[in-house]
Amino acid sequence: MGKSVWTLAVAAAGLAGTLVSGQIAGPPPWAYGYHQGGPDPAPPACTPQSKPLDCARIGAPRPNDVAHTMPDTDRTFTEFQIHGDYGPGDWYPQDHPAMPDIVARGREADKLRACGLCHYPNGQGKAENAPVAALPMKYFVAQIEAFRSGTRRSADPRKANTNEMIQIARHLTDAEVQAAATYFSSMKWRPWVKVVETENAPKTRQTMNGLFMPMPGNETEPLGKRIMEVPENPEQTERFRNPRSGFVAYVPVGSVSAGETLVLKGGGKTVQCTLCHGADLMGNGDVPGIADRQVSYIARQLYDIQAGTRQSTAMRNVVAKLNDDDLIAIAAYLGSR
Repeated sequence: MGKSVWTLAVAAAGLAGTLVSGQIAGPPPWAYGYHQGGPDPAPPACTPQSKPLDCARIGAPRPNDVAHTMPDTDRTFTEFQIHGDYGPGDWYPQDHPAMPDIVARGREADKLRACGLCHYPNGQGKAENAPVAALPMKYFVAQIEAFRSGTRRSADPRKANTNEMIQIARHLTDAEVQAAATYFSSMKWRPWVKVVETENAPKTRQTMNGLFMPMPGNETEPLGKRIMEVPENPEQTERFRNPRSGFVAYVPVGSVSAGETLVLKGGGKTVQCTLCHGADLMGNGDVPGIADRQVSYIARQLYDIQAGTRQSTAMRNVVAKLNDDDLIAIAAYLGSR
């Protein structure tokens, strides 16, 4: 039935969660890249007139003195080049078609960063943003319009990269939207997420834009009622933007089985996902694939739809009765496929 799920035999411990029957209690911080709820850190000020980069959290400049290499490529880049806003290093051009300019370089005059910077040239994306490879063209274009119109935004206002995406959508020309949609829809999805059922997970730090990174020392802590998704190779993801290095999602024991019931049968509180997303959950016509996608992304989209910050006529009733346990279970199962 797809990828294997590993269960770790570790000491039991739990974190109590506040549940509201038939409803998700609130934005799950872990799905948005935060350890705790609350207003800190506040996002940068962002208005409809802002340039996209003005809405983003900006980190310290990357080093520009040492050229790095990667397996199976003769290309070399400094960290500064790897993370360049308007033409980031592309390690494996053989893995994708020729990128349109908006994907490869963005538009510096309007502070519109390259699509390939965050989503990777191959469109696989990271836990803190969205997987865009293999999205149906019509769906891709519709989501850009939803960002433009304000019908797709984050339920957690701290998520600055969603605010940046809204402004990117508003600055894109229709021709650029079509070029990006054509490009990313032409790709096949690649295996990307490994799901591990466990009671303990790595201790992590949160990065500026909502990516969890394991702390040095391989220490663990109780997982409790959450999912912890981290890069399979932290350095390859954080420093080198390796588009071939995926993610590991640590999920509560039993959540994959519970999610299977909800996804494939509805479990008495939702509609089976296969009706719209295809028998293999890899998409059906203009409906996107949801299997093997970043579990953090799946979880926050389900919550955003339930909260109404992402408006979806098709999904509104599907998520209406889900609670926190259901959210975790569905995301865990889909990641395991």
